[in-house]
Amino acid sequence: MTPIYFETRFKIGLPLAALPDSFAIITAYATTGEVWTAEDNRAANEALHTELERGGQLIGTITGYSPVTRHAEPGFAAAISFAEACEIGARFKQDAIYYVSSGTLFVSHCDHRRNLTPITQFSKRVDPEPDI
Repeated sequence: MTPIYFETRFKIGLPLAALPDSFAIITAYATTGEVWTAEDNRAANEALHTELERGGQLIGTITGYSPVTRHAEPGFAAAISFAEACEIGARFKQDAIYYVSSGTLFVSHCDHRRNLTPITQFSKRVDPEPDI
């Protein structure tokens, strides 16, 4: 698994206390190692937003970013199961998704290598005002 996945930090648009016990963090931007146009990234993320909203699963927006490279990707927190998060991630051409359960942040590939790999407590990776 790409080491940068274990360094990602997050900015959320709502209080931590407002989040459910388990939720997925998904983006639809170009997967690791690929380059898409800004327009393609926006279109994919808009389609993901629409799908999550239509299904009543959207919790809110969340931006994952690298404190090292400053690369940031806007995405979404969604009230879905781990399996469903991987399926949606795969449909949106993602290498991996994040999943939070009982306060623990996990990362997983979306393909046949699906496995919840723990990172740390989610609250330790949330920045109120990251400088990205």
